[in-house]
Amino acid sequence: MRKIENKIMLITYADTLGRNLKDLDRILSEKFPGLFGGLHVLPFYPSSGDRGFAVIDYDTVEPSFGTWEDIDQLADQYYMMADFMLNHVSIRSHEFKDYMEKGDNSPYRHMFIHWDEFWPKGRPTKEDMEVMYRRKEGGPYLTFTRKDGKQVRLWNTFFEEQVDIDPYAKATQDYYDRNLKRIASHVPLIRFDAFAYASKRPGTSCFFVEPDIWEVLEIGMNPLRESGTQMLPEIHENYTIQMKMAEKGYWVYDFALPMLLLHGLKTGRTDRLIHWLNICPRKQFTTLDTHDGIGVVDVVGLLSMDEIDLVREDVDEILKDAKPYMKYPITIKTSGKKAQLYQLGCTYYSALNCDDDAYLLARIVQFFTPGIPQVYYVGLLAGENDVEALKRGEEPRSINRHTFSEEEIDRAIKKPMLQRMYEIMRFRNSYPAFGGDITVGPDKKDGTLSVTWTKGESCVTLEADFGTKAYTIRYLDAQTKEWRTI
Repeated sequence: MRKIENKIMLITYADTLGRNLKDLDRILSEKFPGLFGGLHVLPFYPSSGDRGFAVIDYDTVEPSFGTWEDIDQLADQYYMMADFMLNHVSIRSHEFKDYMEKGDNSPYRHMFIHWDEFWPKGRPTKEDMEVMYRRKEGGPYLTFTRKDGKQVRLWNTFFEEQVDIDPYAKATQDYYDRNLKRIASHVPLIRFDAFAYASKRPGTSCFFVEPDIWEVLEIGMNPLRESGTQMLPEIHENYTIQMKMAEKGYWVYDFALPMLLLHGLKTGRTDRLIHWLNICPRKQFTTLDTHDGIGVVDVVGLLSMDEIDLVREDVDEILKDAKPYMKYPITIKTSGKKAQLYQLGCTYYSALNCDDDAYLLARIVQFFTPGIPQVYYVGLLAGENDVEALKRGEEPRSINRHTFSEEEIDRAIKKPMLQRMYEIMRFRNSYPAFGGDITVGPDKKDGTLSVTWTKGESCVTLEADFGTKAYTIRYLDAQTKEWRTI
């Protein structure tokens, strides 16, 4: 098992670059040598929905994907990250089925959050509902009928195949302990999916509730202490929450960078981006695209609402052919506010109107941003919006979840822009200065950006112009002591 290192990580499903884990292993070694030090395979366990995030059990790898031996084979070549759903389980899981079968006599009865028992008066008040952070217009619960005929309403944050669990219940903590230790025996980094939703208290947002969230985090981390396994919390919300996590020494995501770069590349301005590069956490994983959409709420406060709207309106125009097939916009209900736009459903390449120069520059800036870069498999191939998936009636996020055939992969990687991007990725993985200190040049008010990384005798500088999309990368050759351009 390889340990975490400062090299680019690929995000992919087990079956979107090839049919299974063995195919993925072969395709990465044959077609993308040297591009990745890390690998995040999105949930590869048996699941009943939500593209793997409704996990039935963590005992095995989904048989159509492969086995734990296939995961171990990959983990010997790449530092790997795997998902754990801290907030919910599948309604097809053993624990939930046992509760439905045995009712109050089930040892898992208290693992699930009973809506009517959660609230002091048996139901939420109007004020409770108003301040709650939720993804659905109605209450976040589903009604189930147990074998004994009793109907119970259980907390359900996301989709119908999932049900939330109580992190304070002994049955839940035993579930955490058993499964997290199993996963930790195969990978050095575990992502706590939907982490912030696991803190629930009446009268609050029930999302990243303090100090409760830190108690929940300790409960989740306890099974990982012995192995030293590290944790990355998945929180799609305002950047200030990531800053709080970073202050306590945890890895975090940079979900603000994608919108900041879209704004800069669409306006020719770099002032907002330069500000972020100076203040952003250093122990982070950077993204431009993920299996979810491009985060909007993450960047509020770093961009004004007018600046966010400028990007949104531009992307809406790009999405005009897809809009008739999108079932709903990706929105969130936040505490005391109306539902607001949560994410943009679009591939990053399409969001830049398939402009090769803009896309390449966005990736280069990501590679120079503090933290470890993550590249989503669709972005690796400069994938365009999959409107056909929407026409087939798939969920809105399918627009950015295309499954590539090997023929499609082979065609994509011949693109000159991508060949250039791959060259720069290999340089980013191998040049030692990126493990050193960063200096961000001043805002010259002219749409330019300067970033320099230095470590010992290694030094590399990016000079970029967001108006023309031109850039230069110069580095000091350690052997000749001469400056070279990549």
